[in-house]
Amino acid sequence: MKKFIGQLMLSTIGWKLDNHLDLSKVDKCVLVCAPHTSNWDFYFTIAAFWQMGIPMKMFIKDAWTKPWYGYFIKQLGGIGIDRSQKHNMVEFAAGVLNKADKLYLINTPEGTRSYAEKWKTGFYHIAKTANVPIVLAYCDYDKKRAGISKIVEVNDRPLNDILDEIEKFYENVGAKYPELYNKKIY
Repeated sequence: MKKFIGQLMLSTIGWKLDNHLDLSKVDKCVLVCAPHTSNWDFYFTIAAFWQMGIPMKMFIKDAWTKPWYGYFIKQLGGIGIDRSQKHNMVEFAAGVLNKADKLYLINTPEGTRSYAEKWKTGFYHIAKTANVPIVLAYCDYDKKRAGISKIVEVNDRPLNDILDEIEKFYENVGAKYPELYNKKIY
């Protein structure tokens, strides 16, 4: 049912799914979603991932999971995090991945919908700790496409090497608000 709803959500507004990977080969990953300049990114992301049948979870402020609509946020894959408390999020996220049989853990490394000077690198440390790849997803507003197109293996590669590869991938992806997206990610 989610596949149909996702397809309907994209097609009714003229968007297309753009998947270039055999997702059956990826059981677990950190799923980087960029650029992230609008709340609409969530709509397109959910629609695309539902259409692909991706088992996804995402960390979200626990204030979103506690009110009456918290049930729906959790059903969309939200895991509430109390940001006022000190947590070792890398270890926690790696544990969530390691306990699952199949899981794509969504991460928006810009950390905000506003302009960010550089990306937060927690996604890299989570992938390295959990020994899973980083998979790159996007919403391209210029081409009206949402999808997944690249697997980045972490292994023993240095962070700068991985960031260079990711930066090159996203250099031609059109954000909803281009002035809020810094294409130089580090």
